[in-house]
Amino acid sequence: MNAIVILLVAIVLLAIGYVTYGSWLAKQWGVDPNRETPAHTSYDGKDFVPANPAVLMGHHFSSIAGAGPINGPIQAAVFGWVPVFLWVVLGGIFFGAMHDFGALFASIRHNGGSIGEIIKENIGVRAQRLFTIFALLVLILVIASFTSVVASTFVSDGALFTAGRANVSGNASTATTSLLFIVIAFIFGFFVYRKNVKIGPATIVGIVGIVAIVLVGLNVGINCSRTFWVLFIAVYVTLASLLPVWMLLQPRDYLSSFLLYGMMIIAVVGILGSHMNVALPAFTGWKASSGTLFPTLFITVACGAVSGFHSLIGSGTTSKQLNSEKDAKVIGYGAMIVESGLAIISLIAVGVVWNEVGDLTAGAKFALSAPPTIFAGGIATTVATMFGGVADFSNPVYDTVYTLLTLAVSVFALTSLDSGTRLARYMFAELFIPEGKKYEDLSGVQKFFATPIVATLIMVVIGCGMGFLGLSQIWGVFGAANQLLAGIAMLAVAAWLANIGKNNKMFYFPMIFMLIATITSLCTTVIGKVKLVAGGAAVWGDWFQMIWSIGLVVLAVILVIEAVPVLTGKKKTEKA
Repeated sequence: MNAIVILLVAIVLLAIGYVTYGSWLAKQWGVDPNRETPAHTSYDGKDFVPANPAVLMGHHFSSIAGAGPINGPIQAAVFGWVPVFLWVVLGGIFFGAMHDFGALFASIRHNGGSIGEIIKENIGVRAQRLFTIFALLVLILVIASFTSVVASTFVSDGALFTAGRANVSGNASTATTSLLFIVIAFIFGFFVYRKNVKIGPATIVGIVGIVAIVLVGLNVGINCSRTFWVLFIAVYVTLASLLPVWMLLQPRDYLSSFLLYGMMIIAVVGILGSHMNVALPAFTGWKASSGTLFPTLFITVACGAVSGFHSLIGSGTTSKQLNSEKDAKVIGYGAMIVESGLAIISLIAVGVVWNEVGDLTAGAKFALSAPPTIFAGGIATTVATMFGGVADFSNPVYDTVYTLLTLAVSVFALTSLDSGTRLARYMFAELFIPEGKKYEDLSGVQKFFATPIVATLIMVVIGCGMGFLGLSQIWGVFGAANQLLAGIAMLAVAAWLANIGKNNKMFYFPMIFMLIATITSLCTTVIGKVKLVAGGAAVWGDWFQMIWSIGLVVLAVILVIEAVPVLTGKKKTEKA
C-alpha cells in the first residue's frame, strides 16, 4: 500500500470526525461561549489563569502527546497496518477525542475540578476517594516511567561538555536542548505575562529561539551520569509542579509544541514527496509474540486512539486555563484528532522501514530497534528518498532529519512528566481535604499533607525513586492501567451527564469496551504471575506487577458498581 494513500485517507476521516461528530457532541452537551470559565471565576494567578487559545493548545497538545503516539503504533505494528489504522482512526474519533473533550468540559462545569471531584459530586464521596487512589497509582507509574525514559535519553559518558558535531552524542544533544528549553520558557512567560508582549511577536522570537537552541544542542553536549539526571529531573518536576503555570509549565509546553508541529510537517512532506510504499503487511494474524489482537492492540496503542492520562491533563491543568467554552472543542477534541494523525505518521514510519525492523517483540536485533529510532529512521528515509539520496547516515539529509526527530521525541517525554507531577500534587492533596472544605480551612496533619510542597515532594520521591531504579517492570502494567483510567473517566462524565439530564449514550460502548479490554489484560497478567509464583520462578518484579494489577482491578470494579445506580437513573446526587 502506498504511504500517501494511508495518510490522506486518515486525514480526511479525522477531519470529517472533527467537523461533524465533534460539533454534534458540543451541541448535545450544551457548550456555551457566553458562560464564564473557571479561569475567570476562580482566577488566582497561579493555577487558574486565562490563557491565549494558541498557547493553551500548545500546552495541552504537548502534555497529552509526549512519546505515546509514536511508541504505541510502532509496537502494535506486529499485527499489521490495517488493525492499527482502524483503531487509531475510529478510536480517535469515537473514543479518544470524545473522552478528552468530555473530561475537559465536565471539569469546566465543575469549577476546574479533577475527575475525582466530578465523581464526588455525581457518584459519591467514597467513589471519589477510590478514584483518587486509583489515579495516583497510575500517575506514580507515569512519573516513574517517564523519569526512567528521560534520564536514559540524557545520560552519556565523557567530559562534562563536548563540542563539535562529530563529538556530540545524541543523548548529550538532547540534554543540552532540553535544558535550554527551560531557560527560554522562563523568558517567554515573563515577557508575555508580565510585560504584556503580544503573543504573535513573542511566538516568532520563541521559534527563532527554538532553532537556536537546537543548533546549540547539535554542537554542544552535556555529559552526565544517570544518577545526576534523575536527581535533576526530580528537582525540575518539583519546581514545575509548584511554580505558577504561566512561569514554566505553560510556556515550555507551548514552545515545545512547535517542535512537534515541525516534526509532523517534515514527516508529511517526506511521505508526500517520496511516494514510498509501506513494507508492513496489511494483517499478520490474530496473534503475535506480544499477545492476541484483543486486548493487546487496544492496550498498546493508547495516546493515538484513547488514553486515560489525557483526562487527567484536561481536568487537571487545561480546564483551569481555558479562556472561553468555545475553545473547548478545538482543544479537547481537536488536539486528540491531531494526535491521531501523528499516530498514523508513526505507523507509516515503521511501515517504510519494516524490513529493517522485523518483529519488535521477538528479540531480533536491528539497527532500528526502539520506537523513537524507528520513527526517526522511517521519516528520515522518506525525506532522504525524496531528494534522491541513500537512506543511511552517510547522507547528510538523512543524518540531520534523524537527529532532529530523535531530539524532538525526547523533548516531549519531559512535557508529560512535568504535567503528570503537577496532577499528582493536586490529587494527593484531595485525599486530605474533606467535603465542603478548602485547603485554607484545614489544620494539623490534614493541612500538612495537603500543603502543595509536601504533596509534591511525596509524589516526586516515590515516582522518581522508582524511575531511578530503572524499573522495566512498570511498563508491564502501565499500559493497561492507563487505558483502564480512560474507561473510568468516561464513566465519570457519563454519570454527570445523566444527573443533569444530557445525552450520555455516546459513552456507553467506548466505556464498556475499554473496561472489558483493560480488565482482561490485567487479569491475564495476574494469572501469568500467579503461575510464576506457584512455580517458584517469580522475581520481585513479577510480584510488583501482580499486586499492582490486582489493586487496579478491584478499585475499578468497585467504582463501576458505585456508578451503575447513577447511570440507570436509580440514584441522583443532591448537588446534581
